[in-house]
Amino acid sequence: MYFGLLVQLAVVVVVCLIACWQPEIGNACFRKAENFCSRLATRKQLAVGLVFVTTVGVRLLLLPLLAVPLPAEHDESSYLLMADTFAHGRLANPTHPMWLSFETFHISSQPTYSSIFPPAQGFALALGEVLGNPWIGVLLSEAAMCAAIVWMLQGWMPSRWALLGGILAMLNLAIVSYWMNSYWGGAMAAIGGALTLGALPRIKSKQRVRDALIMGLGIAILANSRPLEGFIFCLPVAVALLIWLAGKSSPPVQVTASRVVAPLAAVLIITGAFIGYYNWRVTGNPLLLPHSLNLKAYYSTPLFIWEKLRPPMHYNNRQFEDFYNGWVRDNFHGSARDILRVSWEKVRAYPSAFLWTGSLPILVALPLVLRDRKMRLLVVEVATCGLGLFLVVYSLAHYAAPLTCVIYALLVQATRHLRTVRWKDRPVGIALSRAAVVLLVAVTAFNLYHVVRNPNHPYSWSSDRARGSDAKQRIEKFLAEKPGKQLVVVRYSPNHNPHGEWVYNMANIDQQQVVWARELGTEQDEKLLAYFSDRKVWLFEPDRDWKHVRPYTPPPR
Repeated sequence: MYFGLLVQLAVVVVVCLIACWQPEIGNACFRKAENFCSRLATRKQLAVGLVFVTTVGVRLLLLPLLAVPLPAEHDESSYLLMADTFAHGRLANPTHPMWLSFETFHISSQPTYSSIFPPAQGFALALGEVLGNPWIGVLLSEAAMCAAIVWMLQGWMPSRWALLGGILAMLNLAIVSYWMNSYWGGAMAAIGGALTLGALPRIKSKQRVRDALIMGLGIAILANSRPLEGFIFCLPVAVALLIWLAGKSSPPVQVTASRVVAPLAAVLIITGAFIGYYNWRVTGNPLLLPHSLNLKAYYSTPLFIWEKLRPPMHYNNRQFEDFYNGWVRDNFHGSARDILRVSWEKVRAYPSAFLWTGSLPILVALPLVLRDRKMRLLVVEVATCGLGLFLVVYSLAHYAAPLTCVIYALLVQATRHLRTVRWKDRPVGIALSRAAVVLLVAVTAFNLYHVVRNPNHPYSWSSDRARGSDAKQRIEKFLAEKPGKQLVVVRYSPNHNPHGEWVYNMANIDQQQVVWARELGTEQDEKLLAYFSDRKVWLFEPDRDWKHVRPYTPPPR
């Protein structure tokens, strides 16, 4: 890993030295491309639409190399259950009579059988499922994210630079990134952030009802995708909006009240009502989030770095014991050393997702952005949301998704400053900015090559889990060809890795052709077999043979 990073840094240094030594290299070709993009960017709606279509087209063209991804993580299977639930016209499913045999990670079994996550990603995947495959929802939401970033940036800077920001996001997040090639999410919260911030300068300049509605929509998406991070993200926006409303440059109160405050308030009231209704359908309590219910039911570990460990909890199966009382508790004990470790993990995780090694010349110019008064709110957003992210124990790149548009806005603004840099009257800044974009294209191509050469490790940090997803699909295809319905009983070994979970089902368990259940070694197994007496029962032991199933035989007592 570190050797590869050193190689990339060496390449960046060499490319930058060449750019400084011969800043006119490729000048004619670069000028033609920049002029073409500048003319295109002046047609703002066309630029937004073209980024959307290009993102979809490029990823579809890569399907022979990058196939439709399979779920490899607990969270992904939970989101897919949510999507299937929504696609069947429900917000939640009734608790299954045999729920103990189906109890699995990041899915609530009581009081309803439902995903624990906010619903925005589920709605995107449900749209994809209706269109033929849940991943279509990922594809469309990623493309919408890139288009929304262009639209947001058009309100903050000249249109040609806004287009550049969308292109950078597309190359970095919408081709090889796990955001595009998994079901974890990220794009929905990024769309929410872009709509919220993109509406702000438009509200200030034109006071149109539609811009207030768009801001409300962005806040609604944030509240239903990353509630905590979205709330923190909205705080600076709310302060900026209130200062403007109370300022002398603001239009008369009757104008802002009817065109800004009322439409925005209406959307927020509807959003709050929906969240309460969704919570009630899933948890039975309008004020209890599904994720909060799951934390109370399964976690004895801190969510925030100032919290302390609680006594271990008892679970219904060995895999939950190993995961919640083993891996989760070992991950964070609340000590100063743990805080430093998880903070370092964030320092590594977030820049590696949103930046690329070739962006170093742009980052050097980033301090110049601090002088831009118009960019101060974006700087405040990064500082505020960054603090919030560091207060949470866990760290994944899509936790920072609301900040996506802000990150690329600051990168583009730093690029504008970089292009003004001259050395000995030579346009080295322009050459370095072009080199950064070229290096991003090269990094994207290299990552694509790496994924193609390592098919067992394309979308997950664990090749075993990615391999397991492929094996589960093949087993289900094999069993679907058998007459009648099938039941697969999963028997784990005592040293099974709980991250490699196989027991996941969709919304209508009883109607599934193939149902997966957990062997518990108790009377519950007999109840399960009696309940599914009309099914052929198979035994699957992933720790012994993860490729095949065989007729089920109960374990010796």
